[in-house]
Amino acid sequence: MAYDSENIFARILRGEIPCNKIYEDDHTLAFYDIAPQAETHVLVIPKGAYVSLDDFSEHASDVEIAALIKTVGKIARDLNLVEDGYRILSNMGKNGGQEVPHLHIHLFGGEPLGPMLTK
Repeated sequence: MAYDSENIFARILRGEIPCNKIYEDDHTLAFYDIAPQAETHVLVIPKGAYVSLDDFSEHASDVEIAALIKTVGKIARDLNLVEDGYRILSNMGKNGGQEVPHLHIHLFGGEPLGPMLTK
């Protein structure tokens, strides 16, 4: 999957589409998902043009990588999800169900989430 600079997250980063922002720093943006799948559903994205975790881990700087992980943890703490638990998920590629060609981490919480996969 090639990076598409017109994907929804790239457009959000450029300010062309609004988002319900929770947090932003030099390397990341966190905002509420517009179609939540849990009581709390936040997306955390790097500001760089990375398609997937594979692309990100190979090409991002150590600072960008640390910032993304630190942001996920910060949001979980800020939203009081740590004590009861939460789930993070990132879909990669066609078989992983990735729909937007920009790395994004879903953070789910606020309720029991059930099994990871259903068959």
